[in-house]
Amino acid sequence: MLLRVVTLAAGLTGAAGLSQFPEFSQQYMQRLGGAVDELSRQVTRYEGDAARMGMQLDAYLAALAEEGEMARTQAGNMASDIARHERLSAALAQLEGAGPFMRAKLAFEVLPDSEVAKRALETFKPAVPATFEGAIFAGAGFLAGWAALALAFSILRRSWRIMTAPLRGRGETPNRGEA
Repeated sequence: MLLRVVTLAAGLTGAAGLSQFPEFSQQYMQRLGGAVDELSRQVTRYEGDAARMGMQLDAYLAALAEEGEMARTQAGNMASDIARHERLSAALAQLEGAGPFMRAKLAFEVLPDSEVAKRALETFKPAVPATFEGAIFAGAGFLAGWAALALAFSILRRSWRIMTAPLRGRGETPNRGEA
């Protein structure tokens, strides 16, 4: 009986935890969108600076990198911003085009931008899963939590039986009805 209660608790814990994924992914996308917007503003400014010099952005960064150590550092920072903008923009486009279940698949490919994920997690507020996808994730979390603990108990029970078999005799069980 105790094992069933503990297994049920593990299932409910899994349900509560996994049901939060749709809300977290939504908050992550909002943060990601804000990061993309800010980086877009910076990249536009870099492109404007390059245009005022009559150059393409790549040529502008290369020329800037040749101007000395401080300018080379600045050009490197700008190139890093541009690369991050491209990466985050692509991730946002993938996530915006995906439904909640596809976002779960993409979670390990796209979500782990550590800066954005960390900030989203810092401000994350759990929500009651009042949507269809929240209920599906809750069900999957319940099954995963229940199954994981049931498997662990099964392995422990089997190991216990194997270890105590020599103590019970050669697999014979005493007849409890005889006095």
